[in-house]
Amino acid sequence: MRVLLAFDKFKDSLAAGAACEAAARALRQRHPDWQFDLCPLADGGEGFAEILTAAAHGTLSAVAVTGPRGAAVDASFGLVPWVKIPAAARQLLQLPAPLPAHAEVAVIEMAAASGLALLPPEQRDPWKTTTVGTGQLIAAATQAGAAAILLGVGGSATHDLGLGALSTLGLEAISHHGEIIRPPIPAQWDLIERIAGKVPASLPLIRIACDVSNPLLGPRGAAAVYGPQKGLRAADFTKLDHASARLGLLLCAHCQQPDTLMDQPGAGAAGGIAFGLMAAARAKLLPGFELVAAWLDLDARIAAADLVITGEGRFDDSSLSGKGPGAVAAHALAQGKPVHVFAGQVASTDSRAGLALHAITPAGQPLAEALAAAANNLTTAVARVL
Repeated sequence: MRVLLAFDKFKDSLAAGAACEAAARALRQRHPDWQFDLCPLADGGEGFAEILTAAAHGTLSAVAVTGPRGAAVDASFGLVPWVKIPAAARQLLQLPAPLPAHAEVAVIEMAAASGLALLPPEQRDPWKTTTVGTGQLIAAATQAGAAAILLGVGGSATHDLGLGALSTLGLEAISHHGEIIRPPIPAQWDLIERIAGKVPASLPLIRIACDVSNPLLGPRGAAAVYGPQKGLRAADFTKLDHASARLGLLLCAHCQQPDTLMDQPGAGAAGGIAFGLMAAARAKLLPGFELVAAWLDLDARIAAADLVITGEGRFDDSSLSGKGPGAVAAHALAQGKPVHVFAGQVASTDSRAGLALHAITPAGQPLAEALAAAANNLTTAVARVL
């Protein structure tokens, strides 16, 4: 029996790789003759750099950078040999010309430097958070010789349109008095009169893995949809949205980009960093999970499996038409493979043949305890079911 274990993270409790290991541990004890293929998933947030770098036999480099509220944090970026990236993923990167065989692609995870998980709830405030650290990772990857950069933007704590990152790469936010605003966080935007400077032409091409379709502004924009989880008060939505529009116009004018760039699907990703990097650094958006699936050679690994096991923190009726474990399950079912989904919480009534859904949290266990016991709960559930 060959088993594919393809878990995403259990948010706030269990990394994707740890979830795969926990499930494998339970099964090895019961079925020592089974073969296991561990394939942790990444959605652009936590684990993105580590998972994709390991899959393509690259190396991780640690860097001390500025965290979302200014304190130093340790982050890493990956350097992956171009020739080790699967052909389908290389094609999805949409580089203007194939890279030479010795070239390396940097894999950067925004969450490692500017992520929401780096802040306790009382410090989460999009008015005061910055993407400076993400820019420092981009600069470090450039200095290391990366020929191109793949940036995952899930799990951000910020809403600064990427101005913090751009301020480390050559742009400057100038006040009415000619002073440089550092860092250009939204709480300081009233002081900004114009944008100056430029990103050097030598900056590697940036590709952003992004599965959201939100524009920068409006009721489906970054502030309205993602601001609340970053600490934005409902009463401040209009103020932040209007401020974002003003800074967006300043950035478009300075970079000679059309204002309609703010309306592009995905421009609102990660507090508008997608918009900022598109405007000032020639970045392009790519379909995140499609790229990750190609990078991990997921369809071939499903085809080679007799049984597919996946899961995440919550699985509901929208999951099978979405990304991550839902996409794994859908692809596996399409290939006629039996699928077991293990999740902290299951809120799906899907009963299609070949699909089995399992909630790992014991009845009545409080959320705080469930988060702390996720690994044990997963191991116990997998052992019981299989």
